Amino acid sequence: MVGLETILTFTFYLVFLMGVGIYFYKKTSNLEDYLLGGRGMGSWVTALSAQASDMSGWLLMGLPGAVYLFGINQAWIAIGLFIGTYLNWKLIAPRLRVYTEKTNSLTLPTFFEKRFKDPTGLLRNISAIITLIFFTIYSSSGLVASGKLFESMFNMNYTVAVVIGTVVIVLYTFLGGFLAVCWTDLFQGVLMFLAILVVPFVAYKHVGGSTEILKAMDIKEVSTSIFSNGSGSLTLIAVISTMAWGLGYFGQPHILSRFMSIKSIKELPKSMTIAIVWVFISLVGAIAVGMVAIALFSDLSQISGDAEKVFIVMIRELFNPWVGGILLAAILSAIMSTIDSQLLVSSSTLTEDFYQHLIKRDASEKELILVGRICVLIISIIALFMALKPNAQVLALVSYAWGGFGAAFGPLVIMSIFSKKTTWQSALGGMLVGTIVLVLWKNIGFGSLLYEIVPGFVANFLTIHLLNLVFVQEDEEVLEEFEAVALEVNGKTRAELAKEI
Repeated sequence: MVGLETILTFTFYLVFLMGVGIYFYKKTSNLEDYLLGGRGMGSWVTALSAQASDMSGWLLMGLPGAVYLFGINQAWIAIGLFIGTYLNWKLIAPRLRVYTEKTNSLTLPTFFEKRFKDPTGLLRNISAIITLIFFTIYSSSGLVASGKLFESMFNMNYTVAVVIGTVVIVLYTFLGGFLAVCWTDLFQGVLMFLAILVVPFVAYKHVGGSTEILKAMDIKEVSTSIFSNGSGSLTLIAVISTMAWGLGYFGQPHILSRFMSIKSIKELPKSMTIAIVWVFISLVGAIAVGMVAIALFSDLSQISGDAEKVFIVMIRELFNPWVGGILLAAILSAIMSTIDSQLLVSSSTLTEDFYQHLIKRDASEKELILVGRICVLIISIIALFMALKPNAQVLALVSYAWGGFGAAFGPLVIMSIFSKKTTWQSALGGMLVGTIVLVLWKNIGFGSLLYEIVPGFVANFLTIHLLNLVFVQEDEEVLEEFEAVALEVNGKTRAELAKEI
């Protein structure tokens, strides 16, 4: 049970978050403000919001827990994520920012429809359904993490803990929309960064350094090398499977929406630098937490039998209550910064892609914002019921949802901004095949051999390329728009390009 000091620190933090939601409630006047912050976000807010919403509770709970159980070979996940982060900012962000504004798209499903001029509406509707399914799973993973945090801190019933976490997150997302989510993510990103630096450093000193850590790893027979599984060499399939997490970046709507919201592509290089530094240090810190925990906790029973609680128990045992309260708030930050983004993107999908498109095309801005807020509540309630299983694992839930978005949308996003030839038929076929392959691979049980994102991603890509041989892109408007985006991203006009030629 935590002390009064920790409770006060934690309470102050929660009140602050809700205060941010109330503040931005007054700043939100139209749907673009509510869903994308009016496309006016600065480089710092964009960078830290994107990465804080990316990493979620798995950074401070799932990844350290995996390293604690299996050793340093889990670093391949971090390596894959780092490479994926870099490529996402470098290749996807500029073109997606320009393309979504040119097509006046606030969500990925709307962008897919307008980008390929799909006359059937299937691209928009099916991608919207996929978004809602996987985001509900993803959001539930965050609620599981918040439940474990409150349960460990306050010794309360798990169900009550999940409900409290849900209420706090929903309140500020419901009120302030994208602006509240991004600004709270900025503060949360800073707090997460400080915690991931301070905690492993103090714990390292406490256990007596690297010699003691390596000794403990040998005793527990966990991996001491990224090329080892503890009892032998790591297979190539295992390395591919863990590094494949990086493929997921190209299809994550809550991260891609940050690229869409930045006020200018000129801000992206600075934003990218901030994001890459943050991600590198955070991933190294999370791995360090798991390694130090091997020496600090010789038995799983010391952390309530749940490896994903190593960071929580470490803070509770090594820091005074005031500092501990701040550091524990960092875990809540990691959880909240992802759930709020997922709830908002799900709300965006229901509002723009279903309500406005299928139910009431002439709905007023005020009505659409209200519908968006109601949708936040609906998704939250569904995710809450999914999270009520106390034995649910954060990393397992995140893994499935992350893989789902990567397999369904990753190749489609890449082809939409880099392939002039891709048609709506090819895009639709690739998305469907990628999703089906991922779900079948997972449910048949092959996921234990190879992460399901790999076959799903590859199947999506191959399907698009094969269908492009059958369906030829001949729409002049689509082709001209593609060229205009390429020119704008390169900072050139048609006249300037003609002179060069």
